[in-house]
Amino acid sequence: MMTQVIIGLAFLTALLLAIATYEWFDYGRTMKESPDITRVAALVADPARGAMLIALMDGRALTASELAGRGGITKQTASSHLAKLVDGEVLVVEAQGRHRYFRLAGPHVAALLEALMVFSSDAAPPVRTGPRDPALRKSRICYDHLAGEMGVKLFERMQEDQWLADDLTVTDQGRDKLSQIGINLEDLPLSNRPLCRGCLDWSQRHQHLAGRMGKAILDRLLILSWARRLPDSRIISFSPEGERRFNAWLR
Repeated sequence: MMTQVIIGLAFLTALLLAIATYEWFDYGRTMKESPDITRVAALVADPARGAMLIALMDGRALTASELAGRGGITKQTASSHLAKLVDGEVLVVEAQGRHRYFRLAGPHVAALLEALMVFSSDAAPPVRTGPRDPALRKSRICYDHLAGEMGVKLFERMQEDQWLADDLTVTDQGRDKLSQIGINLEDLPLSNRPLCRGCLDWSQRHQHLAGRMGKAILDRLLILSWARRLPDSRIISFSPEGERRFNAWLR
């Protein structure tokens, strides 16, 4: 029981801190005017809702039936949970014909979940991991960008070799390196989303690259066939030749 209490407190504390960091918190407001972050905390803290949210971490949109299976609950119960998550702006829903598809409301939600997984893995008792876990830790998708060992390696090399300035703007050297794999920053779609942003990696405890450039790099790795995304999984699998080319590009 005490372990469960500690895990719950760590989870809730992490959640409140993470929410305050991202888009649910407006720094221009007073405390009385600020959003009620405990409302969002309650939404995410439910185990079934948490399982459904993690299933959406790869950026895909899933139906209520698919999410019910991930959460281990009935479709009727899932529909009730999903309505609350949509109302709380954690998820968005899109209708296509007779089907309704749910996805994360944006990369800020994925970043929050990724950060919470760091705290949850610290607080939870050790578990016996399966054979897929090493692959998941090595390289996976986090919403739309590369995470795991390979993602952290990429971000650290970009900073060490000054592809990025201290404020995470792309240097001329960085532009040259990106052009080597066919990325032109001027061609990236414009949006309010940052070009480059660090995202805390739950398995490595360091940051990997998020933002529009993080998405562009992962997209390019897949186009070049250096890596592929495994079906129904967050795992990004590099071929031996693809990993060799990726490492050569980083040098």
